[in-house]
Amino acid sequence: MNTVGVTNGLTELLNGHNVSVQLSVPRLVEKVVSRGEGILTSTGAVRAETGKYTGRSPKDKYTVEEDSTKDKIDWGSVNQPVSQEIFNNLYDKVIHHLKAKDEIFVFKGFAGADKNHRLPIQVINEYAWHNLFAHQLFIRPSESDFGQHQAEFTILSAPDFKADPEVDGTSSETFIMVSFERRTIIIGGTEYAGEMKKSIFSVMNFLLPEAGILSMHCSANVGREGDTALFFGLSGTGKTTLSADTNRRLIGDDEHGWSSDGVFNIEGGCYAKCVNLTREKEPQIFDAIRFGSVLENVMVDSETRSADYDDTFLTENTRAAYPIDAIDNIVLPSIAGHPTTIIFLTADAFGVLPPISRLTKEQAMYHFLSGYTSKLAGTERGITSPQATFSTCFGSPFLPLPAQRYAEMLGQKIDDHNVRVFLVNTGWTGGEYGTGSRMNLAFTRAMVQAALEGELNSVATAKDKIFGLEVPVHVPGVPEEVLQPSKTWADPAAYERKARELAEKFKENFKKFSSVSKEIELFGGPLQ
Repeated sequence: MNTVGVTNGLTELLNGHNVSVQLSVPRLVEKVVSRGEGILTSTGAVRAETGKYTGRSPKDKYTVEEDSTKDKIDWGSVNQPVSQEIFNNLYDKVIHHLKAKDEIFVFKGFAGADKNHRLPIQVINEYAWHNLFAHQLFIRPSESDFGQHQAEFTILSAPDFKADPEVDGTSSETFIMVSFERRTIIIGGTEYAGEMKKSIFSVMNFLLPEAGILSMHCSANVGREGDTALFFGLSGTGKTTLSADTNRRLIGDDEHGWSSDGVFNIEGGCYAKCVNLTREKEPQIFDAIRFGSVLENVMVDSETRSADYDDTFLTENTRAAYPIDAIDNIVLPSIAGHPTTIIFLTADAFGVLPPISRLTKEQAMYHFLSGYTSKLAGTERGITSPQATFSTCFGSPFLPLPAQRYAEMLGQKIDDHNVRVFLVNTGWTGGEYGTGSRMNLAFTRAMVQAALEGELNSVATAKDKIFGLEVPVHVPGVPEEVLQPSKTWADPAAYERKARELAEKFKENFKKFSSVSKEIELFGGPLQ
């Protein structure tokens, strides 16, 4: 591998005549419109389409196998290895592709709001709207920071360059490759901007634990008394909705680090799903979509330019990207103290998990490693009934290290800071999906509020006989029968069958964690 060649190629690219560095938001918006990359909506947001790919391409994501990382990465279907030779050849092609463009765009900024642990990055794009996305999602430097900025990781994004699998050693035209030794990410063949965001998150999920900092796929906010809370959950569980609380200030909606000093946001913006978005349900997100924000794949009226968030013609994965300061109720800089409460969110479409449970440390580590939620009927071809989905640490696609590493760090921090942990089911009650109903959002908000305010710390609980969870018998503002899922089903025998079915899925999934202590397996999961 020719390290000098890689360095020189990037230097030559950045010294080219076609490079625009650190354009302001208004100038980037002008570029987007004049280049025909997108349109302006009635609120002033940029709207762009991502073409063929309207979501991430996990099967096209690779990590270069290198001496410094090969014994640390958890290699497999998530972290697919690729040779230095394949990376180097594609790198050279991407550099050549970008050099030939009339104009490329460079953003310099940071990942990590804590200056003691931030990563200086630069993002190089062939699309102006991608550079606007990077400007809004990552942390923007101050004038003094910019003058001293030296990138320690670079993204090269070339959507119009498509790989030839037979020649380039990829599985398709698309590739997302990271080299930790070259401190470079190359992206090609996809216009989905989220690949940039999640690639840097994956990098931080490697670098931060190596520095003794827990990296987390979660949202975070802080209360009036300075109490910090974390919200873990997969897509559709309510992570963004529940953390955007008018009574609490938002730290961040998706990616955080937990150091010896407390919690800090990894990003400088938010990337919210906006399908069926309304001001009534999510006022903070709705009002954040204004000039400078980016809408992906949202249908827009050709005359009024009004966004139709209910129209999923292109995809259900419609997204809004905006800087965190587009929300009024935030913490700046995006750092806070050690959490006092952790909420694990799941959308159980089987309708059998309690709406809220108080977890022991062992249960917290078990459910953190499990990362359970449900896929619903109709969301994917062939799915005709709810299916259990497990995503380790609520973010397995972005974790380069073995899952146990993150879980052990979480367990230690729960001990060190006496953190309360709750499992909240935002899914179905009174029956499984198709029979029961979605949990009332007002009830869920009341349960979360009670947990955050300490009202459930000493309340009496009843142990769930199948899952072993301690379920509060009383929560202010919530009917007591709602708290016990078995009481909401018309047929108790059907409830028990479905609950035991899900419990077996938990146990089967947990078998892959062979190196986890037996104490966690025995006392953390469903009863044996």
